[in-house]
Amino acid sequence: KQQEQKQTETMKQEHLYAIALTRTTGFNLPALLELYQKAGSATAVYEHRNNIRDILPDASQHLVEGLKNLNDILPFAERELQYDEQHGIEVLCFNDDNYPQRMRECADAPLVLYKRGTANLNKQRTLSIVGTRNCTPYGRDLIRVFIRELKSICPDVLVFSGLAYGVDICAHRESLANGLDTVGVVAHGLDTIYPRMHTETAKEMSQKEGGVITEYTTNTQPMPKNFVQRNRIVAGCADATLLIESANKGGGLITCSIARSYSRDVFAFPGAIGAEYSEGCNNLIRDNGASLVTSAYDFVKAMNWDNDIKLEKAQQRGIERSLFPKLTDDEKAIVNALQKQNDLQINMLSVQSNLPIARLMALLFELEMKGIVKTMAGGCYHLLDC
Repeated sequence: KQQEQKQTETMKQEHLYAIALTRTTGFNLPALLELYQKAGSATAVYEHRNNIRDILPDASQHLVEGLKNLNDILPFAERELQYDEQHGIEVLCFNDDNYPQRMRECADAPLVLYKRGTANLNKQRTLSIVGTRNCTPYGRDLIRVFIRELKSICPDVLVFSGLAYGVDICAHRESLANGLDTVGVVAHGLDTIYPRMHTETAKEMSQKEGGVITEYTTNTQPMPKNFVQRNRIVAGCADATLLIESANKGGGLITCSIARSYSRDVFAFPGAIGAEYSEGCNNLIRDNGASLVTSAYDFVKAMNWDNDIKLEKAQQRGIERSLFPKLTDDEKAIVNALQKQNDLQINMLSVQSNLPIARLMALLFELEMKGIVKTMAGGCYHLLDC
């Protein structure tokens, strides 16, 4: 018991010094990481703060002077640790076992990560889903079908995204709905959630086998530069990055670029030519910056994850192409009509399906409950899994 207590105190001290190091101004991430790795720990850096050239002979004078002020930052680090302990936030230092191994391979990995939730960041298979904040119905359909397929054929994947509007939050919510673990990477401290309207989703993620992570201490506001910086964590924690929808410029494209720089696989769904939020995907595919996928089966096959026996069973059932649950003959008539021409108003749908409107309304309600049809603006009915 005394040994365990001593180990706990040693780890707490290491976390304290690591947090303090991240607050030392003027050092870029690769330089800070190099210093940490050369010393072997944040504790060793602290112990040599007044003679750092014993560890790093070519240390700049700027670094030498900066480390001499490390003691001034310790009170801040102590307050951060205390807050984290009181609010169920786990501190992950670069050398900790629970630190994401894939991120550790990156030259600009954060020295410290903060995590709320129980997610295993080192799952065997991990995927980042990114894209525009202006997700269209087409993009939402892609996410819904892709996640459902992925769960069916490769059920133990951890899904990362950025908890932002649009593609991010759709990816998280669909993962939750289908029983896939999911982690949000945020651009601020874990004392809050931005956007606020995603707080309940973040809470649900943390209560299940998922969570929220960040490299930022509490009271850090979601500044624009933080979002760009956090994109490297979204890319670095995953085996692959999937772009759902993107305009010609956007954060999703930045994340894909970072993923490629880490030698990670990048995939993208194509979209209609000329569609604003498919332009980035189409251009990325055209320029060989991403592999084209049209289904989760394409993705799993490309990643060589298809040794899972569930994939073979899914293929035998044709699950990647047949996602609908059992339907009645009348429900099939509605689906068939919408497959031929989607987004029909109820009077046209009545004609196409040969069903009276009163009966049709009851059936459409049932199909909405099954997640197959959605009511759109203007009273149109949209087939989700077409």
